[in-house]
Amino acid sequence: MKNNLKENTEWFEEWFDSPYYHILYKNRDHKEAKAFISNLINYLAPSKDSILLDVACGKGRHSVYMNKLGFSVDGFDLSVNSIKIAKEQETDSLHFYTNDIRNPLKINHYHLAFNLFTSFGYFEKEEENRMAINSITESLKENGLLVLDFMNCKKVIDNLSISESKTIDGIVFNINRGLKDGFITKDITFVDNDKEYHFQEKVKAISLDDFKSYFAAANLKIEAIFGDYELNFFNEASSDRLILIARK
Repeated sequence: MKNNLKENTEWFEEWFDSPYYHILYKNRDHKEAKAFISNLINYLAPSKDSILLDVACGKGRHSVYMNKLGFSVDGFDLSVNSIKIAKEQETDSLHFYTNDIRNPLKINHYHLAFNLFTSFGYFEKEEENRMAINSITESLKENGLLVLDFMNCKKVIDNLSISESKTIDGIVFNINRGLKDGFITKDITFVDNDKEYHFQEKVKAISLDDFKSYFAAANLKIEAIFGDYELNFFNEASSDRLILIARK
């Protein structure tokens, strides 16, 4: 089996830039995502002159929706290909940038920063996760808010579906999940045009206590914790999500 990860390349750099990533996940529920963002905006009630940051924005769908709600929005992502697509949707109040989450895009600039749909926890080293939280915090104005939406790792691990296959656009994606060294892994193998591919997603199983530690170190104060996209109370055993709202 060919391993597509180049030496010294972090898994997300190549996988997120691959056309196969977008094929595998093209049927994600964007209606649910828009409803979640609307719920957040209704809860947070930012003023119309607020400047929003979409951290790890992918191709920019959620940034575009925030912008249509009337806000000035910047989005950034590490994937050059994703940002190239996102830039096609830019307006006077919507801009996209290629940037690493470990580096602040702009300093003391944003009223609200969003890191949504488990776009965190990809790094091998703990200090890199802390660096990412610190960089987002640096990008916020004083009293700015960070909204971080992560999977509820306890429920994911307790209900881990080991293997499945999905056929999308004629490609059979074989997916095997596991837990190794504190990371939830997903090995993705498939054949296209007689060529074998192997990618691995690897996300650190970060608990609520871990996030509390990250936030405290960045001088962020947690103001609310939710457990789903309807913003219901978080329950470690049963909630689908871990959604944190913290103020600088």
